[in-house]
Amino acid sequence: MNKPQRAPSFCSGCPHNRSTRVPAGSRALAGIGCHTMAMLADPLTTTTVSHMGAEGVMWLGQQPFTSEPHVFANLGDGTFSHSGFLAVRQAIAAGVPMTYKILYNGFVSMTGGQSVETGLSPLQILAGLAAEGVKKMAVVTDEVEKYQGMALPVGVQVYDRSELEAVQLEFRQYPNVSVILYDQPCATERRRLRKRGKWADPNRRSFINPAVCEGCGDCGKVSNCMSIEPLETELGRKRRINQSSCNKDFTCTEGFCPSFVSVEGAVLKKRASGQSPERAATGTTLAWQGDVPEPQWSVLTQTHSVLIAGIGGTGVVTIGQTLAMAAHLDGFFSSNLDVTGLAQKYGAVHSHVRWAPQPQMLHATRIAAGEAQSLIGCDLLVACSDDSLAAIEPAHGAAVVCSDLIPTAAFARNPDWSVNTAQLMDELRARAGERLLLLEGQRLAQELMGDPIAANMFMLGAAWQLGQIPLSYAAIERAIELNGVAIAMNKEAFLWGRRAAVDLPQVERLAKARSPAKVLQFVPRKNKSAQEIMAHRQQHLQEYGKPALQTRYLALLERVRLAEQAVSDQGRLTAAVAHNYHRVLAVKDEWEVARLYAHPDFQRALEEQFESGFRLQFYLGSGPFARRNTTTGAVQKSAVGAWMMPVFKTLAKLRGLRGTWLDPFRWSAERALEQRLLQQYEQDIERILAELHAGNLDLAVQIATLPESVRGYGHVKERQAEQADEARRQKWLLWSVAQEPTSSPTPQAQKRA
Repeated sequence: MNKPQRAPSFCSGCPHNRSTRVPAGSRALAGIGCHTMAMLADPLTTTTVSHMGAEGVMWLGQQPFTSEPHVFANLGDGTFSHSGFLAVRQAIAAGVPMTYKILYNGFVSMTGGQSVETGLSPLQILAGLAAEGVKKMAVVTDEVEKYQGMALPVGVQVYDRSELEAVQLEFRQYPNVSVILYDQPCATERRRLRKRGKWADPNRRSFINPAVCEGCGDCGKVSNCMSIEPLETELGRKRRINQSSCNKDFTCTEGFCPSFVSVEGAVLKKRASGQSPERAATGTTLAWQGDVPEPQWSVLTQTHSVLIAGIGGTGVVTIGQTLAMAAHLDGFFSSNLDVTGLAQKYGAVHSHVRWAPQPQMLHATRIAAGEAQSLIGCDLLVACSDDSLAAIEPAHGAAVVCSDLIPTAAFARNPDWSVNTAQLMDELRARAGERLLLLEGQRLAQELMGDPIAANMFMLGAAWQLGQIPLSYAAIERAIELNGVAIAMNKEAFLWGRRAAVDLPQVERLAKARSPAKVLQFVPRKNKSAQEIMAHRQQHLQEYGKPALQTRYLALLERVRLAEQAVSDQGRLTAAVAHNYHRVLAVKDEWEVARLYAHPDFQRALEEQFESGFRLQFYLGSGPFARRNTTTGAVQKSAVGAWMMPVFKTLAKLRGLRGTWLDPFRWSAERALEQRLLQQYEQDIERILAELHAGNLDLAVQIATLPESVRGYGHVKERQAEQADEARRQKWLLWSVAQEPTSSPTPQAQKRA
């Protein structure tokens, strides 16, 4: 099995998600720092890492022997202060055409967020480089206003971060050394300071209207943000924002999609501990019924080893430290080995914790293969890695694993990213057998405590209750207190984990009762029958506001159903057409987007997540709101205030004008593309109906599914339509050579005949 890997990635809202990007046709040289991970995100445009202080120096040797006219070199502010300025000085002496991008984020983030040693300000860095002889420099920042009135070196201009590509296009034409100082603070450190009240916290949040979202992935492409997560729905995969991990960078709103809303004055709803929002008015308190007995274990006479496997930056190290401290408080000798470095950045991280009654028993800090009495899997992918599985003691080793699938960095680049979770769980069962407990820790932590960050402590509580952690309850509770962070929530999470190990059905009932009733019930389309899909799409076409489409839809589906029955009883072709024909019929034009925003479900969904009193801002890129980037020519969105909501409601009521001479959107290029796709799809289905046989049924399903890959709005949809056209051409070439089976018909086929 080729297992998916959890590679390290930039944190949510990390400035490197955009600062390390280069224009098409350009290349960047990597340096030391978090930004080195740009080589993982796009290995074709960021290459050739160097040791500290030699950033970009390899270009001095390459440049005379290549036709490549120019390169960018990434250089962190911490490295620049340490020794990187010497690399710039050498490039100046060589007089080579290259642009240093000094990535100024104010912290040495890769190793834990320390302050930069010299503390040089952007002004000091620019002044020093001007003195060294750099004549072309610019500042790109997310806070242009803080440079107002600043006495920058002659010729240095300040640009908003949205203009980075235009600045780079200009600088790559310069024949000598140039510098772009990209100033944006580290997102993780800014988040920590906001929590402590030491940094201004924007009073707004981003929200995705899933009904409008097409799941095209453009928001992930522009932001590379880990807080954008998949949302499986009846109509396919959409997107949602994990508000717990969002660092309020807002780059995601630049994706060319009208589903993004800025919620001004947004305050996340917090539930009262132990109380259901539905029952709060009546004062009814939901309480746990029954006892939670303390586990029993024999006196520890040998080393006990616990391996914690999870995602860097989510508190895995905290769990390891809690256990090590608890062991110390219980009078044991302990060791704790944590993976550090890039693994902190959303990559796979393991914490090796061991304790024993005698110090000489702790002969190694790393848990070797077959030595872990317990595996606490805070992430399914990392828990199922070869290293994690191999560590479990074969005869007696147990495991408690969080079974929620948390997306990797690959999801930001591939909207169709998926993992066979059933196969991963089978591997866990093969290793731990009945000693395995699978829990949806992320979901339960969110529903029970309002924050999925509590999932790791929840998993620890379950493992302790099952007797896998031979430490006293008092010691663990005291260790949580000594950690000094979110003490109440961590204690509550530990208790809920214990309860889940004792009576999971009751925990599920309480979790459901403590969570708000969801307005939008998202049910994945997987395993839905063709009849169920047809019924849902028929209802949607009624709401769409064009009755003729419903008749057209049902007529074709009936013909497809009869044609498929003649060769197979699987219903796969009928289900594929039921979903995809609906896609090309009920397109999300301006009328439909307006209807979906005007629908009461949108307002209720906002009210479920945020306290009242918020204001809305929309991001629209069609009609009068479309604007073009003067440098790249790309169509961009405009921010539109809350006054747009009454306009949406008016358009929703007038959607009967769709397609008539009074339709102002009728002649747009996007509407013409959608009409072409509709006609093409109907022609494809007609050909399938005329030529279908058992030998080409699989290919027929593939052709019928092609519209599912054409998602998004505007130029995003156009690009995906071009890719789908090429895939369609290849499928029809295969169709022409697909052979009808020559074997005798099956009894089932004879019966149908």
